[in-house]
Amino acid sequence: MVHITEIRVRYAETDRMQRVYHGAFVTYLEVARVEFLRSLGWNYREMEESGVMLPVTEVDLAFKKPVGYDELVRIETRVVERPTARIRFGYTVYNEAGEVAVEAHTTLVFVDAASGRPMRAPAGLVQAVGY
Repeated sequence: MVHITEIRVRYAETDRMQRVYHGAFVTYLEVARVEFLRSLGWNYREMEESGVMLPVTEVDLAFKKPVGYDELVRIETRVVERPTARIRFGYTVYNEAGEVAVEAHTTLVFVDAASGRPMRAPAGLVQAVGY
């Protein structure tokens, strides 16, 4: 299961060379991840309000091609393994020419908001992502 998110690069996300600053990609991944979950009926805000938090524990980015100001990037997001107490996402970011610009992974941990302790992934979410 793959979800596609498109983002137009804003000037504030670029460096002096008008290329996307490397840190901006972390925000792009967050947008793509939230939209992926929303497309499955799992609204981030509602999860948090129900007591499930998802802090990021790992971010891995491999830069392949530059992305410039005002380009429309396409981000393919997927869950790469069965969620347990953590969920691992894979991303492929394409520049406007359709070339792979970034390959990335993030790992998030399910945390009970009341206790601050790790918890199992909600069963409905595991099912929704295809596992």
